[in-house]
Amino acid sequence: MGKVSKNARVAQRAANAGSGRDFVKVVQSIKNPDTGKYSYKEVMIHKDKVKEFLAAHK
Repeated sequence: MGKVSKNARVAQRAANAGSGRDFVKVVQSIKNPDTGKYSYKEVMIHKDKVKEFLAAHK
């Protein structure tokens, strides 16, 4: 097995640019008005759309 050059690894990282590293998990706490207990909603969102999601679900 041969060595992989540094430039080849950089090109591989660029090819994986659309991978799951662009997504983040947002955990939002939601209070039940009847009981006062909290439940948590977990959503995977693209990192560019986090502010829009939080503004819409406030």
